[in-house]
Amino acid sequence: MSDYVVEKIQEFVESILLSMGLELVEVQYRKEGDGWVLRLFLDGPDGIGIDQCARVSRELSFFLDVEDLIPHAFNLEVSSPGLERPLRTLADFKRFVGKKARIKLRHPIEGQKVFVGSIGDSDEKGVELHLDDGGSDRFLMDQIKKARLSL
Repeated sequence: MSDYVVEKIQEFVESILLSMGLELVEVQYRKEGDGWVLRLFLDGPDGIGIDQCARVSRELSFFLDVEDLIPHAFNLEVSSPGLERPLRTLADFKRFVGKKARIKLRHPIEGQKVFVGSIGDSDEKGVELHLDDGGSDRFLMDQIKKARLSL
């Protein structure tokens, strides 16, 4: 059921965000402690403000009340993905060229799975990372298990 809820919420929220010039980074819906949490992370070209989070929260709350997708109590959180936001798509890597990132691979290369450096050119063939040690590597998108901006 939680996959269905997340899918429906993504569809609705993406339609709202399109008109606001924002993007949906991630939706989480899970049990935490004694209750359920529905958490949305939003971003935009200039970041995201509290007014934008509040607007999305109000519109999503109204949608959830009408659609009755979640039959139990839950906490709704709408926020920015933070300074160490995840990088999931080629568009994310292109947007943050020159920024420092941490990439974790699915399988090690010469015994190493984690690489840190600044994002270089990215295309459908892969992502270039200028490593902190002065070298550079190129990774295919399907090699990347997890990536995020790094401080």
